[in-house]
Amino acid sequence: MSAPAYPPARGLLTGKSVVVTAAAGTGIGYSVAKRAAEEGARLLISDYHERRLGEAADRVATETGTERPLTVVCDVTVEADVQRLRDEAIKAFGGVDVLINNAGLGGEVPVVDMTDDQWSRVLDVTLTSVFRMSRAFLPGMYARGAGAVVNNASVLGWRAQKGQAHYAAAKAGVMAFTRCSAVEAAEHGVRINAVAPSIAMHAFLAKVTSDDLLAELSAREAFGRPAEVWEVANVMIFLASDLSSYMTGETLSVSSQRA
Repeated sequence: MSAPAYPPARGLLTGKSVVVTAAAGTGIGYSVAKRAAEEGARLLISDYHERRLGEAADRVATETGTERPLTVVCDVTVEADVQRLRDEAIKAFGGVDVLINNAGLGGEVPVVDMTDDQWSRVLDVTLTSVFRMSRAFLPGMYARGAGAVVNNASVLGWRAQKGQAHYAAAKAGVMAFTRCSAVEAAEHGVRINAVAPSIAMHAFLAKVTSDDLLAELSAREAFGRPAEVWEVANVMIFLASDLSSYMTGETLSVSSQRA
């Protein structure tokens, strides 16, 4: 089954200031940045790779016909970088309405062969970065009494796949962090939710994953195909928008896998 037509913009984020991490490249981060721009957001994107980040900002402006997003180079595993990203966002926008935590790192390695460094690196990029970014941006949202955070988790936070113990543990942690931080944030009028994609096809995934595994994962999907990255981004935009005003602490599965 082929993917549906790309959806038209509906102004869901008109006037809102949005920060997206790990937005360079061809994956979900770039797609959600593009969708945010299309939906009327004032946009700041970040990534640790300066050249690719600049290219992503140029592409967003060209492909959407909107103003070029602001860019800040940021390694989400470095606290000083995270604080600088927050400060630049506040300087540019006065306050941040939406934070989209997209940074993540995978890799396939059996538990018995996994090194401490491999384990720690995946958890630092994928889980601890969500904590660092939330800690940096939530106080400003609390002070304003409004805001939304959208975290990128994975169906592997629920399901098992060999070679993915570190990544699955990190994504399960993102889900738990989302629930707990959401309870705290609700007292301040701030919502925190997450998405859990199964498989979303993009150039980098195709580069680092074997054709056989991609075919196997796609075959598990009820639609018989992987998601387009913009299909995941659509759900993130929904969670960032006022249409999800009574949702917090939730993780939405963006998957067509059979139960």
